[in-house]
Amino acid sequence: MIAGVLRQFADYVEAGGWVMPPLVLCTLLLWFAIGYRFAALKRGSKRGVRNLLRRHEEKGRQPNNDGVLVRALARGTSIRDSRPNNLRALLDDAFSDEQQEIQRFNTLIMTIVLSAPLLGLLGTVVGMIETFDSLGDMSLFSQSGGIAGGISQALITTQMGLAVAIPGLIVNGMLHRKQKDIELELAQLKDMLCSDYRNNPTPCRINRP
Repeated sequence: MIAGVLRQFADYVEAGGWVMPPLVLCTLLLWFAIGYRFAALKRGSKRGVRNLLRRHEEKGRQPNNDGVLVRALARGTSIRDSRPNNLRALLDDAFSDEQQEIQRFNTLIMTIVLSAPLLGLLGTVVGMIETFDSLGDMSLFSQSGGIAGGISQALITTQMGLAVAIPGLIVNGMLHRKQKDIELELAQLKDMLCSDYRNNPTPCRINRP
């Protein structure tokens, strides 16, 4: 059964012409990047930032509990407890790694989403050129497929390009909204850590440009 499915897929790729291998590669890269972002955008807790901070103060970091906010909270409280004079700048620097992590592969996904329909359109143009060449030569059948092969290639590449782009656009839109929510929570966490520190005898000095 698996061999039959693979054979059908190979025939499908072959029918689409030379544009299909790049589209298949784009598909693999796209879903690898989406899977990576799913894992990277794990918060680590369902609690809000304020409740998460309070629980951390009471019980400390919980074992086997990983995620962006949990890691940032552990790092941020550790820096705060060292009582530096430039807490805000140190928090910005400490959280930058987490911010880069949650943004990783976003550009790659958007590039693939935008380029896949263009590759499909290129395959469509190639297929139509073959169709018109066959009409000009009055060859309904040829080694490359003639009219039927040209039309088939045009439709297959268009279909494949849209099949790659549309799900990728929808899923990445959801991931992008989640990324923005986490970025807001990281900013809120920094403000709360600085606010708590500011209420102590040693104030939190905020660097301003």
